[in-house]
Amino acid sequence: MSEFIIRGANPLKGEIQVQGSKNGILPILAASILVGGETLLHNCPDISDVACALEILHALGCKAQRRGGDIYIDSRTINGYEIPDRLMKKMRSSIIFAGAMLGRTGNVRISSPGGCFLGERPIDYHIHALSALGVDMEYDGEYYLCRALKLHGAQISLPFPSVGATENAMLAACAAEGSTIIYNAAREPELADLADFLQRAGFEINGAGGPTVIVSGGRSCGFVEYTIRGDRIAAGTLLCAAAASRGEVTVRGIDSARVSQLSHCLAEAGCAVRSWADAVRVGTVGPLSAISPVETHPYPGFSTDLQPPLMALMCFAKGESIFIENIFESRYNHIESLLRMGARIQAFDRIAHVHGVPVLHGERVDAADLRAGAALITAALGAQGETRISDLGYIDRGYERIEEVLASLGADITRITENDFGA
Repeated sequence: MSEFIIRGANPLKGEIQVQGSKNGILPILAASILVGGETLLHNCPDISDVACALEILHALGCKAQRRGGDIYIDSRTINGYEIPDRLMKKMRSSIIFAGAMLGRTGNVRISSPGGCFLGERPIDYHIHALSALGVDMEYDGEYYLCRALKLHGAQISLPFPSVGATENAMLAACAAEGSTIIYNAAREPELADLADFLQRAGFEINGAGGPTVIVSGGRSCGFVEYTIRGDRIAAGTLLCAAAASRGEVTVRGIDSARVSQLSHCLAEAGCAVRSWADAVRVGTVGPLSAISPVETHPYPGFSTDLQPPLMALMCFAKGESIFIENIFESRYNHIESLLRMGARIQAFDRIAHVHGVPVLHGERVDAADLRAGAALITAALGAQGETRISDLGYIDRGYERIEEVLASLGADITRITENDFGA
């Protein structure tokens, strides 16, 4: 058991280098299987989802080792084909190892992935994409046994621009005979990052980051060195936290275009926002005001992962802000805790009406999922009094020692563990 104790109303000030991208590194760790040799990654976030991915690589027989901010992988020793159920259940992104394994060995045995509960998240799109490439799947009610004697190019039209399904299709298609065209592909920038890595590995991919991706196969060069880009969601969370605390913070190491929609919302709310190619600064110079309705959509629309911390910030804004969640049916797990802190929010199905209040107060709350935890941290930094946030395991999935990051900017935040409780 662990908790954050946050004493709010301390303005955050200073500069911070954002961590490497969680959503960027996970598919690249899976892609290291296709390298068939050595991979050296830099700027790797030290988060529990990455630790889980390294466990998966170990379970499959690969060598994988963290060396500070770097990770070294040698996939020449791969000798397994089953991803243990306990690891599949730890995170949603475990599913993307299927495409890489099928491309490398033609076999993989998996169960349904876990991760944060955000409503129904079936793997139908993944099955649709992999089946089109020649993968046979048998499901016994608990496990999927996937085999591909020979992968072949295909035209895949995704019913929804699923990030994971696009990644799985790209990975498997690298080993397919002939070209593969993925229509209605996810456009998140992490797809372009994955393609960049795969291209360096020797595979031919065009159009990643756009709605149509063409994979023409190729042959691995046996060694790839790559630097993970900055995490746009972690950067956005820090910007919201800075605004909620009434501070001024510059977040460096992030492509500002990747958080432009959030920057627009912060400016509309009354924050002073300045962007450079690789940095964004936000400061709160006066009262916050409500913003135009925020509607989440697949990229380049507003990110569902940034909706919770932005909603927490809007609890301090004068007037009514409306949020419409189109991606996940259970993305409002943070609202109950915000209400306990004094927020005024009315939620009906996927629409939430946030009425700003003069002050939020400290409270004992639980992080119901990763981004809900980010929302509670944002709210606590702007609240009066002491807030205790439990269930930090969710937060640690995506944020690297966030208490140290925030403390370096002036936050009064402490992590206490089970031993501290018993002291």
